[in-house]
Amino acid sequence: MPTAEVNALIDAPRGLAGVIVTETQLGDVRGAEGFYHYRQYSAVELATARTFEDVWYLMFHGELPDAAQLAAFRAETAALRTLPAAVRDALPALAQAGAVSGPLAGLRTALSLLGATVGFRPLYDIDAARRRADALAACAAVPTLITALHRLGQGLQPVEPRADLGHAANYLYMLTGDEPEPAQVRAIEAYLISTIDHGFNASTFTARVIASTGADLAACLVGAVGALSGPLHGGAPSRALDMLDAIGTPDRIDSWIRDRVLRGDRIMGFGHSVYRTEDPRSRMLRGIAEQFGGPLVEFAVQVEARVEELLAELKPGRELHINVELYAGVVMELCGLPREMFTPTFCAARVVGWSANILEQAQDSKIIRPAARYVGPPPPQPLPVVAPR
Repeated sequence: MPTAEVNALIDAPRGLAGVIVTETQLGDVRGAEGFYHYRQYSAVELATARTFEDVWYLMFHGELPDAAQLAAFRAETAALRTLPAAVRDALPALAQAGAVSGPLAGLRTALSLLGATVGFRPLYDIDAARRRADALAACAAVPTLITALHRLGQGLQPVEPRADLGHAANYLYMLTGDEPEPAQVRAIEAYLISTIDHGFNASTFTARVIASTGADLAACLVGAVGALSGPLHGGAPSRALDMLDAIGTPDRIDSWIRDRVLRGDRIMGFGHSVYRTEDPRSRMLRGIAEQFGGPLVEFAVQVEARVEELLAELKPGRELHINVELYAGVVMELCGLPREMFTPTFCAARVVGWSANILEQAQDSKIIRPAARYVGPPPPQPLPVVAPR
């Protein structure tokens, strides 16, 4: 390796924590402040005051739509919800396979099939208008894919999308077959908006790495879904509710949490790689949960308060506060979503953030290609002598 190239190498911390790898106009997470934003707007304010389609438009176009633009965008995206026949016909087999390998396995394969069926071409070979069209098609189809795979896995027929319903309402309708209550729609819409994007997390970075190669949009999204499927990334809301079930009653909080912390286990729903304060998404979702009320919400609030106190005692100086997972799980449970659908529901929102990042990355012709330090046996070693055969 030339000396100049060796001298150019820079050591990065494990996990690339705090390393800036590019510039973005899509948003940022300010962990010390407990604040994150999409473009120039607070993500939490958007989640509480705007529709999902408003924010989708913002992420793709850089500005919030006016009434006419929003109506046109809703019509454009609603028309893309229906799946091509070749994809629809393959879903029963994918749902059957997913019963063993998990709910996101079928989505990965379905996304690949969708891209091949509708003719997604490498990002490198197409213009910005075609990239946007592919991204819209994928984002509109993912909720249909998710709900169809789930229903087929339950022995039910998929529910066809309705163009007259908004993104969140249509998602709940395709999942249950019933038109949802307005309170459920608003709660799930706020959750979906709040999870559209969140900085350069593992799945978003994965999507951008693949996009930097010039691959097609489906390939980028499949990689992102693969990253999301890991329990340390997208699989935690259901595990946070499992924790509440395991604790059971308020009198067991201390003993259950102390035992897990002293064993070195992670407490699901607490701690974040970026935030050093309460997760602003959690604050918003707690408020939504409290509007529903009930024993589950009351218990979650009790657990939250006591766990924060115990973590401060057992892990002093660590700044371990609640993250989005606990109340995301509570809200989805209150709205009737089965736990195996928590992470796929996250996908129904995050696909918009992934796609916006893919479109932004596609404007940069530089491939993402970091280096690694070799720490194995020193080369070159003599090859072992092989006895004649």
